This record gives sequence, structure tokens and C-alpha cells, in this order.
Amino acid sequence: MRTTLSEDAFFIDRDRPEGLQMQLRQAIASSILAGRLRGGDRMPSSRKLAQHLKISRITVTLAYQELIADGYLESRDRSGYFVADTAPVLQNPAQKIPEKSAQISWDTRFVRRASGLRQVEKAFDWRRYDYPFIYGQADLDLFNHSAWRACAHRALGRRDFDSLAGDYVEKDDPELVDFIARQTLPRRGIAARPEEILITLGAQNALWLVSHLLLGPGRMAILENPGYPGLRDVLAQSGAEVVPTDVDEDGLPPDRIPPAADVVFATPSHQAPTTVTMSMDRRRELLKRAARDDFVIVEDDYEFELSFLRAPFPALRSMDDAGRVIYVGSFSKSLFPGLRLGYMVAPEPFIQQARALRTTMLRHPPGHIQRTTAYFLALGHYDALIRRMRDAFQIRRQAMADAITDLGLTTSHASNFGGTSFWMEAPVGTDTDLLAERVRADGVLIEPGGPFFAGDDGPCRFYRLGYSSIDAKKIRPGLARLKDQL
Repeated sequence: MRTTLSEDAFFIDRDRPEGLQMQLRQAIASSILAGRLRGGDRMPSSRKLAQHLKISRITVTLAYQELIADGYLESRDRSGYFVADTAPVLQNPAQKIPEKSAQISWDTRFVRRASGLRQVEKAFDWRRYDYPFIYGQADLDLFNHSAWRACAHRALGRRDFDSLAGDYVEKDDPELVDFIARQTLPRRGIAARPEEILITLGAQNALWLVSHLLLGPGRMAILENPGYPGLRDVLAQSGAEVVPTDVDEDGLPPDRIPPAADVVFATPSHQAPTTVTMSMDRRRELLKRAARDDFVIVEDDYEFELSFLRAPFPALRSMDDAGRVIYVGSFSKSLFPGLRLGYMVAPEPFIQQARALRTTMLRHPPGHIQRTTAYFLALGHYDALIRRMRDAFQIRRQAMADAITDLGLTTSHASNFGGTSFWMEAPVGTDTDLLAERVRADGVLIEPGGPFFAGDDGPCRFYRLGYSSIDAKKIRPGLARLKDQL
């Protein structure tokens, strides 16, 4: 993208021995060589740059002329000065930037570390692969771009912009909260007042808020195993004792939860990553255990909308008469992952504290994103999108199920309501990290299962296959290539 450069991007040091013209020339040339200024970028006018640097205009003009002579800049009639498309650049500019000598040891300063935790690797360039069996990416062919643009245009119109341009402080968009309360939650059997709803930056943000409010040293958190790696990373920062609890073909077993548990994190509608759904009997038992042992349940209810094999069971929150369930929902999977917008439903005293904690970090999610989403939901575009996704994913799921059977691949657990992925099991002794590397070279992307498990017990033979981002016609040939590498 071509950029019109601001004069604020340039600086000279009057205490240096070099002349001002030489300093300016060196600063511009170095920025071009390092790739910070790129071919076609428009330079500030000599007048504006001179005023900003408080130097004479002729000094700027002479520096520009020298840079033109050396091939760094070019002058265009009545348009000004531009970085030349043929300007020289360093082959590896990052190596040419001098490092500042460290005056302190950062390793001794950290109270805790956020890096180094194993995550599910997402290929940023996944679209260039022929067979992307990856999870959580949007199929742009299903999304109504024109409707989203119209909603964004309306949200940025004069009538709405006056309120959006202000600071919400700790509040959320009332139209989005109203839609969630009146339309989204009733589909899960949940009745909630606006005071019991908090808008979050996706489910991850909601899980972070919960962990920081309810967990710490001396508290115990129960985590599904295998489970969502992002939650495990959040809990690792809480200081609480984290107890991974193995799931089975029916999800999280209540009888495996220690009596000392304080917070239990569960994905009853669509267990991550095994895709199984918790039965009604087990849901009732989990609520009974929560009442008996006095713990809180955090229900992550993602992908409930993509239920095309059968209707989803009622949410745990809808079955909760004691206010023990904190419900977490997200639009990131059903709209698109880059949206990063979700919501949390809980008793008002908890939402008050969660809102206050959120305010210390980010005050509130961007107002125009909230309002655009509210319009997209209220005008019916969301429901139409969900119908398209259900139809497309049902076809893809059937194509994948048939190919898995025909090729002799093995599923570890099977979803009985829909979703967008299969949890797979490779032959004993298979390292799916190595398998993923081999098939990537053949144009196939899969997700190794290791990051979903607590601990590091050596090679993992489980892996996940998503079908939200791959055309149905490509599923069988892609799985055939995977089979050849097993």
C-alpha cells in the first residue's frame, strides 16, 4: 500500500557534528535501505518538512535533490517527491539495525512469563496451500461482505458517530447487548438482564477476566484434558493449582473433579478438541456436584450455532438455578476470527467486578465494531450466514466422514451435533508434529494434537482436521495425500 508520509516521521539532532542537510539525507536514505520507506511512498513537501524540522526550505530541497541523483527519490511534475520504485534496499535490513547494549538483565525482572507456552500453530499463509484442514478460519465465500460493509457504513454515519466517537468508559453498546439478551441467549434457554451481560474481546478475554477474579494461590482450577490451549495458558498465569482432568466420549466426567475444586472450565456443547457433546444426564450431575462441593462452572459455549446433525442441548447456564455458571459466548467462530468479539453472562455482582477489571485493561471493545456487529445481527444477516454455514459444513462433514472411512483413517471421538472439525488418531508410534511437517510439503495442513494436552509426555499421535476452510471437492484428495504419509 502506498503511503503519504508525515513530516513527523523525520528527526535531526542539532548536537551532532554533521550538517543538517547531511543528517536529513542520511536519515531518509537509511529508512529506505531498511525498508521503512518503500517505493511509491510520497515524501512530505519541502515546505512542511522544513517547518517541522525548523530548518530552511533550501536545506530540505538540496537534500531531496541529492537523493534523486543517487536513485533514492524521484520527482513527479505537480505531485511532489516520492520514494523511487527502483530505490536500493538491503537484502536483510533487520541485520543492519544496530542493537542497543543492554543495561539491565530482563530475565531477573520478570515476575512471570507469558511466552514459551505451547500453542496451536496457525499458518498465516494457509490460503496458498491446496488442502488446508485447519480449524477456526473463515470461508470468505460464505460471508456476505456487502452486508457487512453496509452495516459498517451505517455505524459510522452521522447519527451513530456522535455516540461512537465518545468514550463509553466502562459501558457497552446498548444495541448489541439488547440483541444478545433478546435474541441470542434465548436460543440457549438463557434469560438475562443487560446488567448480567459483558461484551469481551472474544472468549479468550472472558476466560482471562474469570481467572483473574476467581483464581490465585490457594485456589484450584479444573481444566479439560485434552483441552483449549489458550485457557491452559491463561490459567498458568493465575497462580492457582491447575488440575487437568481427562475427558471421555461424553465430555468432562463430574466424578473425576476433586472436591477441593474452586472453578471448573468446561465446553459441554462442543468439547475442544474432541468435538463430543456432554449428555443431559452428565450436565445435571455436573450441576449437582457444583452445588455439593461449592464450585463455579465456566461454560464456554462456542459453535453451538453450527449444530446441523441435531438440535443442541440446553446450555448449562439455562439449567442453573443457583447462579453458579458463568456463560461465555463468542462471535469469532460464527462471523470471522479477526472480529475478536464475544460476551459473558453471569450474576450481576460478578459482571460488575469483571467490568471494572476490563476497564483497567482496555475500558471497552471498540464502539464502531460493537455497533456494526449489532446491525449485522439485527438486520438478519447473521442468521442468513449461519444457515449458509450449516448447509455448507454439513456437506463437507459428510464428504470428510466418507473419505475417512474409505481411506481407513481413524477418528478418536465423533461429534454428534455438527461443528467444523474431526479429532483424529494416528497409528501408535506416530509423531503428529513430524507428520504435519511431511504433509505440509505436499500442500496439506493439519493441526498436531500435542498442544491440546497438559504436560509433555513425548510424541502425540492425535491431530485435528478442520473443514471450515476447504472446499468439499478437495477433501478426499487431500486426505489421500495425508494417508500416504502415515
